[in-house]
Amino acid sequence: MRILFPLILAVLMPFARAATAPAEPYVAEARRQAPSFTPSAERGGAFFRRAFAVTEKMPACASCHTENPLAVGRHVVTGKDIRPLAPAANGERLADAAKVEKWFGRNCKEVVGRPCSAAEKADFVQFLVEVR
Repeated sequence: MRILFPLILAVLMPFARAATAPAEPYVAEARRQAPSFTPSAERGGAFFRRAFAVTEKMPACASCHTENPLAVGRHVVTGKDIRPLAPAANGERLADAAKVEKWFGRNCKEVVGRPCSAAEKADFVQFLVEVR
């Protein structure tokens, strides 16, 4: 048993790190602004579903991505399919930090009407990582 426990930890630790890795830069920035910040999947899910109503066609993230981030979405303007947001359904999602930031830049401007804060990004990413 003493040998088994460290072996199990050694096998599982990389997965635990991988689950939180996409949010880490945003968490670090949010903690510079509010040292006690902890990312929340619950807040991230609420942000995802919130109707910002900046534009009529895209009032919320879920307008294109559906209420279920495990599902394929459809862009409301172009009609193009959008692969699932959740890494559990799309292993490439959140894997490239530059792409994540690019899409935050574009989608926050179009849907939220302003740049998203580091805390909002951290919560949103935490939500996506935890969706099953």
